[in-house]
Amino acid sequence: MDILLHSRLQFALTIGFHYIYPPLSIGLGLALVIMEGLFLKTGDPLYQQMTRFWTRIFGLIFALGVGTGIVMEFEFGTNWARYSRFVGDIFGSPLAAEGIFAFFLESGFLAILLFGWDRVGKGMHFLATVMVALGSHLSAIWIIVANSWMQTPAAFHVVDTPVGPRAEITDFWGAVFNPSMLDRLLHTLMGAWQAGAFFLVSVSAWYLLKNRHHAFAKRSMAIGFALALVASLGQLATGHAGAVTAARHQPVKLAAFEGLYETRADAGLTIFGWVDEAEQRVSGPEIPGLLSLMVGGSRATVVKGLNEVPVADRPPVQTVFQLYHAMVGLGMLLILMAWAGAILAWRGTLFRSPLLLKLGVFSVLVPQAANQLGWAAAEIGRQPWIVQGLMRTRDALSEVLVPGEVLTSLLLFSLIYLGLFIVFILLLDQKVRKGPLAEDLKTNGGAA
Repeated sequence: MDILLHSRLQFALTIGFHYIYPPLSIGLGLALVIMEGLFLKTGDPLYQQMTRFWTRIFGLIFALGVGTGIVMEFEFGTNWARYSRFVGDIFGSPLAAEGIFAFFLESGFLAILLFGWDRVGKGMHFLATVMVALGSHLSAIWIIVANSWMQTPAAFHVVDTPVGPRAEITDFWGAVFNPSMLDRLLHTLMGAWQAGAFFLVSVSAWYLLKNRHHAFAKRSMAIGFALALVASLGQLATGHAGAVTAARHQPVKLAAFEGLYETRADAGLTIFGWVDEAEQRVSGPEIPGLLSLMVGGSRATVVKGLNEVPVADRPPVQTVFQLYHAMVGLGMLLILMAWAGAILAWRGTLFRSPLLLKLGVFSVLVPQAANQLGWAAAEIGRQPWIVQGLMRTRDALSEVLVPGEVLTSLLLFSLIYLGLFIVFILLLDQKVRKGPLAEDLKTNGGAA
């Protein structure tokens, strides 16, 4: 049995399942700030009812996100001990910062957000909502800092120790603002905003199909589409910036994304296709010169190909190519959905079309799929390195791993996460079917 494969699958399972929830909490947290801000500005109790309802949903998502995220912290010690020893000085700093500056902030104000409506003033409750949303965004920042350092290491040196080489920080802020951090952070946040936005759209569309809570659903959907519009444009811009950064700092990954083997100017952009790794070519429609133009501003820009590095230093090209293009395709679909949905909602035709509303119910799946595909493309595209250019993935495993134990834990995690997901769906279904409460419209939201 392949310990490396099983360990990677186990970590992929845990992080993939966990990543269902943080994007929803980040996007939904921002939507809560918008809703409650509109309530304070207008005094319209419908906005308060919306905030209260979506806060209950947020609490459920937050609980699952926290519970599923803890497991990954332990896996660094159980499965990836050599990696932890090598980067502990660097990787531990942002993880500690995430706990101190983000999780404590978010969880500290969460009780006020959930239970403080009739116990604190409106201003204080709104502050709690803002702090919870800010905490979820700060959490994303520190996680992306840690992951981006693995992609583009910076501000460190390697020292010899009795247990082997160890990477140490030479400049904390230099490590934080490593070359890929900002682009990857903004791209991730835009994906999270899209996840939250289409979650609002999905539930609202279901209410309209069931002929329930019309005013509530239409306003929630309006906020969802407004957020989706902003995020879709941001996703396009940050995705382009990330490709430019990859061309400079991770050219092998970019070449795998596009299936480009030969280094050349006037490199074309493949829309979709199939990689023949034996023949080292891609079959599929291509826009001539567009890749060079996008990453360098000119068709004369030289884009490095996979043949610049040995085969052993290349990722699985076919897998990375398909994951990346599927993500881009879904990203384009999200832009279309956001703009078309917003226009149709503004005209009023969306609310009267059962077909469009049914599509709206399932729209929540698209950003989730795009987020998962994007993470998979980014992580597999870095292979065979766990830290780009410094440590190979196979060298990061714990020395004492036993094949049977890894496989057993993988199977157990699969069963546990399946059970957790079923519980989540049942509880979410219960809350959605119950809907917004009438008494949420009657309270003044606490003292002035």
